[in-house]
Amino acid sequence: MTPVVADTPERHRFEARLDATLVGVLTYAVADGRMDLMHTKVFPNYEGHGIAAALTRFALDDARRRGLQVVPSCPYVRRYLESHPEDLGIVVDWPGP
Repeated sequence: MTPVVADTPERHRFEARLDATLVGVLTYAVADGRMDLMHTKVFPNYEGHGIAAALTRFALDDARRRGLQVVPSCPYVRRYLESHPEDLGIVVDWPGP
């Protein structure tokens, strides 16, 4: 199961889809050169299939591409970062693991 993840800026979220089905979202806010990753939601039938990880990976890559620092407000994003220290260089406002 490999979702297609895309930014939906008018809704301030990244969306993961399998075929045409929305299976998860990661909400964000951008201000002052920072992207606050606020909440990850994977719909129940799709939990445990790497959807949240795909959303987070996409969000971190998008922030890096846009030259933004990341504020990891979402508990899932913080857990993801604990196992992906290579991304900590763009993270701010988090004391870390």
